[in-house]
Amino acid sequence: MNAREPLESLDDFIAPARPLQRRSHQAVVRWGANEVTIGGGAPVRVQSMTNTDTVEVIETAIQVKELAIAGSELVRITVNTPEAAAAVPHIREQLDRMGIDVPLVGDFHYNGHRLLTEFPACAEALSKYRINPGNVGKGDKKDRQFAQMVEVAAKHAKPVRIGVNWGSLDQELLAQMMDDNAKLAEPHEPQQIMYRAIITSAVESARRAEEIGLAPGQIILSCKMSGVQDLVSVYRALARRCDYPLHLGLTEAGMGTKGTVASTAALALLLQDGIGDTIRVSLTPQPGEARTQEVVVALEILQSLGLRSFNPSVTACPGCGRTTSTTFQELAKQIDDFLRAQMPVWKSKYPGVETMKVAVMGCIVNGPGESKHADIGISLPGNGEAPAAPVFIDGEKALTLRGEGIAQEFHRIVEDYIEKRFGQAA
Repeated sequence: MNAREPLESLDDFIAPARPLQRRSHQAVVRWGANEVTIGGGAPVRVQSMTNTDTVEVIETAIQVKELAIAGSELVRITVNTPEAAAAVPHIREQLDRMGIDVPLVGDFHYNGHRLLTEFPACAEALSKYRINPGNVGKGDKKDRQFAQMVEVAAKHAKPVRIGVNWGSLDQELLAQMMDDNAKLAEPHEPQQIMYRAIITSAVESARRAEEIGLAPGQIILSCKMSGVQDLVSVYRALARRCDYPLHLGLTEAGMGTKGTVASTAALALLLQDGIGDTIRVSLTPQPGEARTQEVVVALEILQSLGLRSFNPSVTACPGCGRTTSTTFQELAKQIDDFLRAQMPVWKSKYPGVETMKVAVMGCIVNGPGESKHADIGISLPGNGEAPAAPVFIDGEKALTLRGEGIAQEFHRIVEDYIEKRFGQAA
């Protein structure tokens, strides 16, 4: 390309990036008046899972409430024993008393066919079932027990996620595909066969579920892997093979920074390809860390990609030798914590506030510019700068703060801005 070429010819290179669009059936997960649509052009939904013993009704209900308030639109609970199945309706009752209408998803392995048929109240109280084809039985029992669960779902009009996991893949299917591959003149790599087995298990199970009685709009698929490149490869192939809604998640992602970065890398690549209708970030909580952290990360992934808005965003500089105090760091955290804490109340009181952008900058280099691009921003003084902090509102300099109370004054200005701009929309 000629370096002197007119800028007008660069339009194709500088057009804003947009995630691709994948068309799929649309599933609806319900509880009471709450309907969560999945796929078919609906927003990408956030899901989480409790780590409590489901038998502990109050403890589980409280954690479900915490996850829902944090932003989880579906919450999955383990249903692994008769006692857990018997507890599910009571958990639902507790949530209804608390005014929490988040749909509950039952996670079934090994004995789901018995629990769903022997505990009809559990089957009814759940809004969606998760079935793992690799853990429904072996030999002749596999088809029969899978059919039992699907029949219950059809009877109660519940969607089903058919979730294949590479750590619990159908070993009979994998062995057969490995044997068939070994007979080829030029066998494929074992990793490729594993990919094919995972996708085959999901798609064939979905088609079997349709034969038994589920509509295409009642089926969601997932093929979870623990490696980023493995997950991306499998889901890209899966998306080409079917038009069911897809649930994304890097299984056993890990703890802390490792789990957060790995999940973000995998999910971002797929979401930008238009692949994924629900997501979960499977973080291992650090000691003392709230279970809700996995929800926070999932929300941030979607918001960072511009797919959804959940909370006002706070832009803050990282700091450098020009920034001589921690005031901008403390103020940025204070504002961010305040906005997040208020969002459960503000969702109905201030429609649109989740799209607001706030900038808290630490010196004159990028401070004024970032502040002008935000809805409301402040540029705090850095090393060698006059002790003054200009505040910009809707792109225009509104006032300058000075003295010891800059943080408190800016906090008040942000609250006033929200009331004046978004309060009128209520």
